[in-house]
Amino acid sequence: MITAWNFLSIIQADIVETAVKGTLNVLRSCAKVRSIKRVVLTSSIAAMTQNGNPMTPDVVIDETWFSSSVFCKENKKWYPLAKTLAEEAAWKFARENGIDLVAINPGIVIGPFFHPILNFGADVILNLINGAQSFPSPYRFVDIRDVAYAQIQALEVPTANGRYLLVGSVVQLYDILKFLHEHYPTLLVAGKFDAKYEPTCKVSQERAKSLGINFTPWEVGVRDTVESLKEKGFLSS
Repeated sequence: MITAWNFLSIIQADIVETAVKGTLNVLRSCAKVRSIKRVVLTSSIAAMTQNGNPMTPDVVIDETWFSSSVFCKENKKWYPLAKTLAEEAAWKFARENGIDLVAINPGIVIGPFFHPILNFGADVILNLINGAQSFPSPYRFVDIRDVAYAQIQALEVPTANGRYLLVGSVVQLYDILKFLHEHYPTLLVAGKFDAKYEPTCKVSQERAKSLGINFTPWEVGVRDTVESLKEKGFLSS
């Protein structure tokens, strides 16, 4: 019989501890190789925003934001907790071992995908097409191609340092559904849609653009996500 306590222990072992141990294992290996000059950690915006701070329109999320592990635990936000603790462990290890670490923190990653299973961003779009909201609006999107370019720049630009928040657009549910209705009218489960505009905070792009990132429009990322969903057989038409 799985009790609530056992279930939490399983989550902690499978998600949180795996993320932290996996990150540290890679860094320990890097620390042994003298030719490695810099390590780029792909973290997440989830390691920034889960702290209970207000998300009002006058607020701007930037690289100084850190999620609270206490807040994540209290609200059972296991993925943000895993990302938060993994990034914290990485920065601590880097400081103690003299590693030049750079972190990138993407939002919801959309765009073409090549593997046969759904990633999180593709699943978000698929759920919207099917009439469900698996993740609350508004959506902080970044295109996978921008993430890949940021990883390269973070490695190769000599002055790169610290964290880089990667969000190309903060998009309302209404705008996504409108786009899908106009470009893929036969795919939407509902022929019409009713979504309210939800005021939300802004996201800083200053540091990301200092790496030379020119963000891909969210419409392109959504379109290419849909095309990949069709190609992989997740959509029938």
